[in-house]
Amino acid sequence: MKNYILLLLLFPLLGYSQVIGRQVFATGLTDVVEIAHAGDSRLFLVEQTGRIKILNANGTLETTPFLNLSTLVSNGNEQGLLGLAFHPNYATNGYFYVNYTDVSGDTVIARYSVNSGNANTANASSALIIKTIDQPASNHNGGTIKFGNDGYLYIGMGDGGGGGDTNNHGQNKNSLLGKMLRLDIDLPAPYIPATNPYVGIDGADEIWAIGLRNPWKFSFDFEGNSIWIADVGQENVEEINKANMTTPALNYGWRCYEGNSPYNTSGCASQGTMTFPIGTYSSASGSGNCSVTGGYVYRGSTYPNFVGNYFFADYCSGRIGMITPNGTLTLSATMSGNPTTFGVDVNKNLYMAGQNGTLYKVIDTSLSVDNTNGFEFSMYPNPARNEVKFQSSNTNFPLQVSVFDLTGKRIAEKSLENNLTTLNVDNFQSGMYLVTVQDNLGGKATSKLVVQ
Repeated sequence: MKNYILLLLLFPLLGYSQVIGRQVFATGLTDVVEIAHAGDSRLFLVEQTGRIKILNANGTLETTPFLNLSTLVSNGNEQGLLGLAFHPNYATNGYFYVNYTDVSGDTVIARYSVNSGNANTANASSALIIKTIDQPASNHNGGTIKFGNDGYLYIGMGDGGGGGDTNNHGQNKNSLLGKMLRLDIDLPAPYIPATNPYVGIDGADEIWAIGLRNPWKFSFDFEGNSIWIADVGQENVEEINKANMTTPALNYGWRCYEGNSPYNTSGCASQGTMTFPIGTYSSASGSGNCSVTGGYVYRGSTYPNFVGNYFFADYCSGRIGMITPNGTLTLSATMSGNPTTFGVDVNKNLYMAGQNGTLYKVIDTSLSVDNTNGFEFSMYPNPARNEVKFQSSNTNFPLQVSVFDLTGKRIAEKSLENNLTTLNVDNFQSGMYLVTVQDNLGGKATSKLVVQ
């Protein structure tokens, strides 16, 4: 089984080539639709069926879910437990927020608290319903919730489902569907920031922006002062929007426009009043694409070539996409896995999960320095802290794994007997190492390992 996939993306305008890859970090998951962290080394994995699981930094799962809402959640199609956000002061108040569709199919935003005596479990009886929003259909629920650097909770809402937004929710300022909402959850209910654009005038007070179809994942790039919204298309166009995170009352165009193309402009405001995508790609018949899954701008330190670029994927083709700061959009080759979400950890490493039950780390595979021998191997996690797992496509076992420091001194050896072995790196100093895997026929592959 090959767990290390190389995807070559060339960007002549940038003066270098990049190789985007994915590396297995954890398996055995079920329909992960959100990845979040709480300011520490753990990842919180949201399963659509209603469970939040904790993944430790070494890739092991806690056996007990952090929170189990499966009895409260309707799931299937596009419903379920869809979003998770930790309060900016989570370390002191223990509050976190979820977005799910209840057994009636309506959107619920609720606050929960962590157990005071166990940081790996939540208090399931601590629920405080912040908001419930009627949903006319089972699809186009949006689902992402995130805190901006203003401390407010942003909520991405789809247009209510069906086709073509026949009820015109996206352009109706009095409907909460097809919108980006903004709440100040530190205020008493109804949690309305006084600076929301429609407070005191025509339009729902909760609205921050209008004109969305189904924003399947949005994220903030605080360093770039921007919000990125991936909006699923109707027929032919998948779009990624970028805007200044402090600009209110934007209109992203739906149902009037699908991407940059007119869709149904009857009764619409002028084109000049709308905000159009920074990037689009085709989901027309025959493209292999169908639905955009939004991601993040990479701000980590491990892969300098990635910094400042926005990463996303397509659910059907599995292609990973990237948008450069100047707006150049590129899609990778087709991949398996049906990507459903991206996430970052506390160190800003980028992850991707899909319906194949696997969590991947998104990596720059130019770390690979010698793979001319015809076989591949993967190391995960990389960067590592406590241990590293090795797998290889070479079945000529046993394989010999050797680790060298940058002076060429061999500091560890391990025999890879059956396509999976683990090496403890607790006693390694932080830094970069060279790892070679060699078979008994002379084949050899070499990659770099970073120990934190």
